[in-house]
Amino acid sequence: MVIELKRTDDGGHMELQTLRSAAMVSAMSFDEVVAAFEVHLSKVRPDTDVDARTELISWLDLSDSDDAPIISSDVRILLVSADFGRELTTAVLWLNRFEGMDVRCVRLIPYEIDGRVLLDIQQVIPLPEAADYQIRVGRKVTEQERRSTDGRDWTRYHIIVDGRVLPDENKRRTVRLMIEKLVDRGVTAAAIGKVLTPGRFRPLEGEHHSDEEVQAGLAEQYPGVEVSRWFTGQAMVEDGMTWVVPKMWGRNTEPTLSALRDAFPAAGVSFQRATP
Repeated sequence: MVIELKRTDDGGHMELQTLRSAAMVSAMSFDEVVAAFEVHLSKVRPDTDVDARTELISWLDLSDSDDAPIISSDVRILLVSADFGRELTTAVLWLNRFEGMDVRCVRLIPYEIDGRVLLDIQQVIPLPEAADYQIRVGRKVTEQERRSTDGRDWTRYHIIVDGRVLPDENKRRTVRLMIEKLVDRGVTAAAIGKVLTPGRFRPLEGEHHSDEEVQAGLAEQYPGVEVSRWFTGQAMVEDGMTWVVPKMWGRNTEPTLSALRDAFPAAGVSFQRATP
């Protein structure tokens, strides 16, 4: 998505500027995205040693063994301004007539009340009640086309607790959520650790409660580990130990979910594939 923010009352010529940016983004390869992300990290986190490629692969729920991600040529555009002139809105309405185009205009008006700044945010194009018809139908087609040419498994899953079906999640979040629900239902982290493949659910000596503490503990107790590949912000503390779930599951997702379900049937935690 390309987002253009203007501090004007008519939006100026932001649609033209954004189209140029969208054209550049649509032609980027994954290596070019990594390079751009490295530049961004060097500005916002200059003192942090972060591998841009590893962080992106983790965020995309992939593993190093997967092929390089394919960057979609479809780019969504979001224009944000205090208001929009007639020329701009006419151009946007015309652009949205073309298949694959998704240009939205959001009016953002600040108000100061009692020393606080409040924002009135309204989507003006397309109108919210027409958005499903104008945008989502077209996106459904392009999403199906993208997945048909991409060999990766994009399956999503629901975790089920005592018959209650939770919202669907991607693979890495599904495993983490199932482990969390099992713990909530009284299954110990140590017992879960015996079911999972070694290295898939790491124990840390001591109780580490903050994200920073868990990251430091991982780096110290498992030298060479890629800290960004673990859910360090959702660690589980139990009996003087801290347990951390990895983000990378790939093809092991469903076998892992099945093993956890079958190992603790009394917990009432299961799963099912989400309907595409």
